[in-house]
Amino acid sequence: MTERHPATVIVGVALGQPDAVVLQAVVFASHFAAELVFAWVDSGRYMVSEHQDGSMSTLSFDPDITDLGDEGFHPGLLAHLETLLEGRGVTWSTRALAGDPALALGHLAETLGAAMIIVGTRESGIRGGLQAFFTGSIAVRLAHRQHRPVVMIPLAPIPIDERLPWELG
Repeated sequence: MTERHPATVIVGVALGQPDAVVLQAVVFASHFAAELVFAWVDSGRYMVSEHQDGSMSTLSFDPDITDLGDEGFHPGLLAHLETLLEGRGVTWSTRALAGDPALALGHLAETLGAAMIIVGTRESGIRGGLQAFFTGSIAVRLAHRQHRPVVMIPLAPIPIDERLPWELG
C-alpha cells in the first residue's frame, strides 16, 4: 500500500486582506484533509535563490536598500494568521515569496505539488477596478497559467443587478 500524504493547498495572503480568504481556506482544508501553506508575496523584492520547501532568499529591487538579509514572512500578518487559526485544527505553514504575485504563487504550487491555489478577489469599487485595469487580476492570471484549480474567494461581491465599476460609463 502506498503512503498517502495530505494534499497541500496554497493560500495567497496580503496585509489588510479580509479574513474571509483564510477562513474559507480552513473550510477547504477540513473538507479535503489538506495542509494549508499561506504565501505572502513581497513585490518589492526579487528571488536570489529558492529553497527545497519553496521558500526564497530575496533582495530588494530598491538599490538604496542594501540589506542582504531576507525580509521573511511579514510578522504582523503571521501574528494575525496565528490568531485566526488558533484552535481550528488545521495544519499550516507560511512562505515568504518575492516578485510578481501570480508567478510566485504558481511556482510555489508547482514546487510543492499543491492540489489548488486559493486567492481573494479584489474588493469592488473604483480603486479595485483601476488596480485590476493597470496590474491585472492575480486570480485571472493564475487561472490562465495553471493546470491546477484556482479558487477565488469573493471579498465584496456586487449584487447581480448592479454594474461592475469598469462597466460604468
